[in-house]
Amino acid sequence: MHAEARRETVEHLLRGVPDSVALHHDLSSAAEGEVIRTLRDASGVLSSDRTPLVNDCACCALREDLVPELERLAASGLTRLAVVELWDSVEPKAMAEVIASHGGRVLELSNVITAVDPALVLPCLGNGDDLAEAGLAAAATDRRTIGDTWARQLEYAPVLALADSEEADEEDRALLSQLHPTARQVPVGSVELTRLAFAGFDVESAAAAQHPACALLPQEADEAGVATLVWHRRRPFHPERLYEALEDLCCAAARSRGRFWLADRPDTLLAWDAAGGALCVEGAGPWLASLPDAAWELVPAVRRAAAALDWHPKHGDCCQHLVFTSPGLDRDGLAELLDSCLLTDTEYAAGPEAWKRLPAAFAQLLDPVS
Repeated sequence: MHAEARRETVEHLLRGVPDSVALHHDLSSAAEGEVIRTLRDASGVLSSDRTPLVNDCACCALREDLVPELERLAASGLTRLAVVELWDSVEPKAMAEVIASHGGRVLELSNVITAVDPALVLPCLGNGDDLAEAGLAAAATDRRTIGDTWARQLEYAPVLALADSEEADEEDRALLSQLHPTARQVPVGSVELTRLAFAGFDVESAAAAQHPACALLPQEADEAGVATLVWHRRRPFHPERLYEALEDLCCAAARSRGRFWLADRPDTLLAWDAAGGALCVEGAGPWLASLPDAAWELVPAVRRAAAALDWHPKHGDCCQHLVFTSPGLDRDGLAELLDSCLLTDTEYAAGPEAWKRLPAAFAQLLDPVS
């Protein structure tokens, strides 16, 4: 989303790595039925071509065109590093997985870097506008918002290239660090950034770190007016009370995410993902506690390990684990609101069969329309 910082980062890599090129697909012309592919090096543009849309989707055209172009560059034997400069609203996870799955022995995914202007972190994160309203939709059916798209761009990359920004203050930098505490933050013009471009990248580990069942969520923090609340409970939510509180919960923080447990769906792990006042709630498969022992062998090892670290004698891995990060966060008020949405002692004591008869308040969000 931070196009100027992105271009500055790419230019630094082209100047710092001999025999490097940048491949960029401009999706802004998608409305005209085509995508513009540009190849450049440190001296300037080497070629510019147009490729047609695939299924009326600019991102689909990018997927179809990207790997063949990279393979062509690799076959020439003249390119040491090909920087894939993704367009504004393209998310790195999808493209990284395309390269990793189709590149074979010819291509090596050497790292994923997100360019950041620290002064724009909160404005982007708090922007609930649809991408379509900003002219950034990748397809006619693209319903993403600026806030949630930017959050995924930020949180997927292990390296953040920080542009020098006079407008950024300590609050901006604290927010950035709390949103993605495990990322390496390096200045755009640094030698370290060039080195990190070759550090290596594991697509499977990156996907696991984003999966709601085993995500590497931020920890409690409080710095420069920015706070992170980690809310962890073992009792399920009352579906109706939680649904009624959704608007207040979405507006309580610039960013919130995690996994949660509804009493009327005791076997389903649910994902919570909110930014810019917009919330996405979806099923993420079963809790491991609901699976027969024989099915555990089909579950990835990282998922089993995450469940084992947080296993409860009665409920297994079923839990509430939500993380809220924001400037001016009202931790106490937020925790009180969340606690009020849990089952009461009487409701909890009634047991799972009674829980399933509670109002299915989330049916409209979670159950597909046939």
